[in-house]
Amino acid sequence: MRGISKNSKFLVFALILCLVSMIGASFVQTSGGKVTVKDLRWETPSGHLMSALLFVPDGVTKDNPAPGIVTSHGWYNNREMQDLNYVELSRRGYVVISIDMYGHGNSDAIAATEWQNRGTGMYDAVELMADLPYVDKENIAVTGHSNGARAANWSILEDNKKPIEDQLISSALLIANDAMYTNDPGEPLYWSLRNDEQQYANVYGTRDVGIIAAQYDEFFFRSLQEDGTVTPPREYIHTEYAQSFLNFGIDPSEKETRDQSTFYKQSIDGVEALRVIYTPNQIHPWNHFSANVVNDTIEYFDESIGAPNSIEPSSQVWQWKVFFNFLGLVGFFMFIVTFTKFMLSTEAFRSLKAQKEAVASNVQGKKGQLWFWGGLIVSAIISGYSYLALYNWSIENRPAFFTQSPVFYIGAWSVVMGIVTLVILFLSYKFFSKGQGLDLREVGVVISLKSLWKTIVLAVIVSSAAYSLVFIADYFFKTDFRIWVIAIKAFTPDKLVEALKYLPFFLIFYVANSIAVNSFNFIASSKSREWVNTSLLAIFNGLSAAVIVLIQYTHFFIQGDVYFTDVSNIVGIWLFPIIVIIPLAAIITRKIFRVTKNPYLGGIIYAIIVTIMMVTNTLTQY
Repeated sequence: MRGISKNSKFLVFALILCLVSMIGASFVQTSGGKVTVKDLRWETPSGHLMSALLFVPDGVTKDNPAPGIVTSHGWYNNREMQDLNYVELSRRGYVVISIDMYGHGNSDAIAATEWQNRGTGMYDAVELMADLPYVDKENIAVTGHSNGARAANWSILEDNKKPIEDQLISSALLIANDAMYTNDPGEPLYWSLRNDEQQYANVYGTRDVGIIAAQYDEFFFRSLQEDGTVTPPREYIHTEYAQSFLNFGIDPSEKETRDQSTFYKQSIDGVEALRVIYTPNQIHPWNHFSANVVNDTIEYFDESIGAPNSIEPSSQVWQWKVFFNFLGLVGFFMFIVTFTKFMLSTEAFRSLKAQKEAVASNVQGKKGQLWFWGGLIVSAIISGYSYLALYNWSIENRPAFFTQSPVFYIGAWSVVMGIVTLVILFLSYKFFSKGQGLDLREVGVVISLKSLWKTIVLAVIVSSAAYSLVFIADYFFKTDFRIWVIAIKAFTPDKLVEALKYLPFFLIFYVANSIAVNSFNFIASSKSREWVNTSLLAIFNGLSAAVIVLIQYTHFFIQGDVYFTDVSNIVGIWLFPIIVIIPLAAIITRKIFRVTKNPYLGGIIYAIIVTIMMVTNTLTQY
């Protein structure tokens, strides 16, 4: 009873953390109740359902309209990733719409051929913004990160189809993506050699336009030179493209050299327009988690369309929302463990609880040390190599049935590493552990079908209960649990279908990993404690990912570009959440194993959670 009472306290604490997260994050994003937040769903002229969050500051009315800003996330993200912008901009009196681009979040998925149509949904949101009676129609802006900036470019091309007097977009801030530098008759030019048909041009007309170009952007702000070399992004401000942009589309050889972080203004068809480029010293994904970028964004819109409530750009509160969202993330994972233990005390699942807690066993001699360390090192090496090797294979061989390319790639890697783990465990058991008297039933590898069935049912119940907290946060507070690239969010029913497609991939890995961590490697020497073992296994779980990231970005910061050039630069970025998620698996499954001696329960729960996390935070493409 004392153990149950202690666990109940932690369960209540987990729920309190989640509740504090919901209330606190909501308080920040509504500016203490001064901004109304609405969850929008509407059928657009594109013929698709679009999802967005609308932020309307108090005092904004038909008689007192405010400038409007449509903002967008990048590829493989969702509308909540723009929280730093919509918190700060709505706080300053702008009406803000933060969209889920088509194929993302709660918006409809579309074919790749439709991406450019109406700015992947951004222009649909611009038209909605223009129809709101409390929005100043003369001051509607667009901004976005990465492919959200590309959506802004495409939206401007859509807007350009209208007569000048009917155009809706007056300002654009492109974050982490290039501008349209030339009058290319086809696709907008991002970076390449110009040909005879391409001349520098002011595609943006009388609109104000700014660019935020990170000096270590993994994808953009490069120029292919005549000699075949490519300029690194940290030299972008000195390139012809940047200088042409700052000189309003004129060939830079004919104009003065212009600097970063300076507003340049010029009369275009009788209208004063401005251009500016900011070059923060950071990488591409850090742009949407950066106080410097927020500062530049606020400064730009202050100058371009004017903030109804003037607040210094350096005065920022979005970090408090991050703090409260993070509390929810901690509470979420704490709930998984404590709720699992609570359910094990019920009549239905009491049989899954061990008679006594599992404890670490000692390593048996030098041969045991060799198998232990050898297995960890070999697994880490294969993990890093296979991660890089599988990217191009997954792009070329992904069946149409799997509509989420990143999840298929990570899923294929998970299958490979799950099989590698099982092979290492088999060899370890056959050539060492069996001879040392390891009982597979005693360590939970062999269980009855009845126990396995109960294990699966309990895993589903725990996962569902955990996500119910997320839906409560979404429904009542319009918040979720996240920090930077790690996000637990509410989702539409179609994502469950996607999750079922990929769940077997992640079950293979996380169940195998749980068996390895708990049934084979739950060991300690006389000089160490159990937490040392847990920490070590957590570190090795994420070691290959951390090493790849370290190599990639050390080379980038020294040489000016990334190290692994045979694969897409995005593979490094996709490792950021993995560096946390996979090590956390060792900790979560260990805590559950200690009270069950059942490696399958924690592995299945974690596989379900990770699968849903992945399919709800990426691009779905038909």
